[in-house]
Amino acid sequence: MEQKNSGKKILIIEDELPMLKALSDKFTLEGFSVLEARNGEEGMDVAIKTKPDLILLDLLMPVMDGKAMMEKLRRDEWGKKVPIIILTNLNPDNKTLNEIISSGPAYYFIKSKWKLEDLVKKVKKELGV
Repeated sequence: MEQKNSGKKILIIEDELPMLKALSDKFTLEGFSVLEARNGEEGMDVAIKTKPDLILLDLLMPVMDGKAMMEKLRRDEWGKKVPIIILTNLNPDNKTLNEIISSGPAYYFIKSKWKLEDLVKKVKKELGV
């Protein structure tokens, strides 16, 4: 099987191990180079060092939550432009979620409502693969 997405790096920042593993396994199977982090602080570190092509970011995490991490990342020249897809259980009307999305480029998927295939399609669309 040809891996046409190889070379595209995705950073998955998720504190729930089963979710992290499922996402990591799926995107690896899709041919992406996958990096992982378990909280915002670790994610920030990995993001700045490796400069992934796209970040999948959970909002509610220990140590540093997704919102704080994203705000910090957006202060970096590279971090201002990297596409971020938020993975959350927050309601779409949530004020925090709306603040985050308006800071762009960011999109979100409500964890209880999306299918893994839809997320893969969105990532591929964002990365032009």
